Amino acid sequence: MNVYIVEVAKRLAARGVEVDIFTRATCRAMPPVVELAPGVLVRNVVAGPFEELDKTDLPRHLCGFTSGILRVEAAHDPGHYDLLHTHYWLSGQAGWAAKQRWGVPLVHSMHTMAKVKNAALADGDKAEPVERVLGEEQVVASSDQLVANTAKEARELVDLYGADPARVATVSPGVDLSLFRPESPLLARGAGLFPHRTGPARRRLGLPRDAYVLLFVGRIQPLKAPDVLLRAVARMIADDPALRAKLVVAVVGGPSGSGRCRPEGLQNLAAELGISDVMRFEPPSPQSELADWYRAADVTVVPSHSESFGLVAVESQACGTPVVASRVGGLCTAVADGDSGVLISGHDPADYAAVLRRLHYEPGLYARLSRGAVRHGNSFGWDATVDNLLEVYTGAMSIPAVQVATPAEVSA
Repeated sequence: MNVYIVEVAKRLAARGVEVDIFTRATCRAMPPVVELAPGVLVRNVVAGPFEELDKTDLPRHLCGFTSGILRVEAAHDPGHYDLLHTHYWLSGQAGWAAKQRWGVPLVHSMHTMAKVKNAALADGDKAEPVERVLGEEQVVASSDQLVANTAKEARELVDLYGADPARVATVSPGVDLSLFRPESPLLARGAGLFPHRTGPARRRLGLPRDAYVLLFVGRIQPLKAPDVLLRAVARMIADDPALRAKLVVAVVGGPSGSGRCRPEGLQNLAAELGISDVMRFEPPSPQSELADWYRAADVTVVPSHSESFGLVAVESQACGTPVVASRVGGLCTAVADGDSGVLISGHDPADYAAVLRRLHYEPGLYARLSRGAVRHGNSFGWDATVDNLLEVYTGAMSIPAVQVATPAEVSA
């Protein structure tokens, strides 16, 4: 979501649309206003303690956050802002108040939805609380336009939240195609030579040239199901012990959400499965280094239980690296099954192990998917996203406003 907001804001500003991004200050040293790019200001609103908070602690600071937003606008002449675009339900809660005070349209992007997540809970994960469900329902009812990442998400907004179909637009996120791009000529990959294995990305990351590298990128929490990949790797080695000498499994990301309850859980699981020797755990990486990981990997694995879109999958494909992912949510759009990767129904590690072994032993299939990955990844550019968002904004400003609903009660 942070990547989405930053990339869209910069491109909106390049089109002449001034953007203010409101976010909660997490450090006392943060200045109140920072210029992210020409035409884009980040406003750090003081709301709660100066530290990172678990998402379950954030609702109690909504009043302070909302008050900070309203004070900024009050310091300007009336009509300073023309439109609000809120992201995630917490910002949406602040958005309905600002919409009412400022008299401007409210556009909202859910990114994830409690009802969808609760219907696909992983073992050991916690259900989203009732206050979030109520908050999302209120934001949906109060928004002039809703932006869904995929057609499936648009249907879920209508079916699960009672959204007016006429006020739901589907706008796919994008990737920075100048950053996420193949390292080596596609034709060489197509010939089965795999020159990415001898390229600079592997050298920079210290990966062996002859390794079969599997990559997981994302938050370490049950929802993202990194355990499925580890169990699949254990199954691969059990079925084919010779693979142990070739495999490198890289996990790039840090604990988040309910995963913070067991920050070492994935490392402990690797030890229990007897695969610690093939694992490489890396902290969250900046975008440039992340692109290196995609280019150095043979396959990116995205076994999530729920995914509103699947930006990781698109970034990987844009780098020419095929994706093996679960057949859920937005991944059905982000991955072209059989062309840029493989979608798997369910979360049985044996199914993932079978597909990953096949891609290792069938270079022709791998080369075909790699070519398809670049084609499919290149169809998701941020410029197209911004084109479509501008249409949504224009439409929201030209239709009668939705009356603000009674706000849902958010527990302290």
